[in-house]
Amino acid sequence: MALPEAAGLTNLEGHADFDITWPWARPGGLRSGSTAVLRVKDEAPSLPFVLPPLLRAMDHVLVVDNGSTDGSPDVVVETAERAGLAHRLTQASYPFAVARAGAEHRAVHERSVHSLAYFYNWCFAQVGTRYSFKWDGDMVLTAEGEASLADLAWQVGDVQSIIRVPRHGLYLDGPSHAYLDLGLRNAEEWGFPVGPDFVFAKAFEWEVRTTPKPVRSIGLPHGLCVELKYLDGDEFAHWTDPASFATSHRNKRKRREWAVFNALNAGEVPEGVHEIHAPDGVHVVDHVTRTWLPHAPRPLEVGTVVSSDDAERARRPG
Repeated sequence: MALPEAAGLTNLEGHADFDITWPWARPGGLRSGSTAVLRVKDEAPSLPFVLPPLLRAMDHVLVVDNGSTDGSPDVVVETAERAGLAHRLTQASYPFAVARAGAEHRAVHERSVHSLAYFYNWCFAQVGTRYSFKWDGDMVLTAEGEASLADLAWQVGDVQSIIRVPRHGLYLDGPSHAYLDLGLRNAEEWGFPVGPDFVFAKAFEWEVRTTPKPVRSIGLPHGLCVELKYLDGDEFAHWTDPASFATSHRNKRKRREWAVFNALNAGEVPEGVHEIHAPDGVHVVDHVTRTWLPHAPRPLEVGTVVSSDDAERARRPG
């Protein structure tokens, strides 16, 4: 029997085990606190940097694996246990291929298990707290970011506010050498209350989280989070056609990332990008997040501020 929309969603393919029951509709409702939700696919190299500060900052971390072949689920467990924070971790598995952003996403029905919107709704339906953070498997908190998010997480549990978490691209060229892009700040919304006004809907090129109007927005300062990018990897595999970055105003951030990634691989350092060498025996990710960024002069100078959510945010509830 199909779930009523007030209680959840069914998928077109009839995979009843992956129907969505909204967490606020479950017996007992939601508990106080904040949960970071990571959707992960082949993020094993990044997770040892991502998880420890996030587990320390959040009440709970949910990692949803989407078909990793690099042992990511094992790395998740090992990292949480090594940090002594396995009690704050939950893992889940979503076994369906999810459409890539762009044309592939547009071709898939919103209620399909292959839809980005359905996938995100399913992931966040596993949350049991009143607040959630949409987190990526390559986003690493700095020392400042960990303290700031930990201080904020307990305060927003019962507040109808959304949180913008700025992050800066860190392009890795080995364990001791990287490039930090401060030429463009990505100021997307990452923290949301859990409730019927804050679900995911299908937009033109990706999923968006619906938000009521008006809604309070809190922006965190620069320098609290970096996004790991590997110069020897395929950083745009989740897009149907990266060439589309040049043809849409919605893709200003992705155009910047594409330009920086290709320039660095061609031996050029674009304006606003800082070359960083880590000291001997220190991984460059640890150096940037624990030393370089926390000790950089404040206010941190960055370039143009971009929020990809602004262009496509759906303002309808449910």
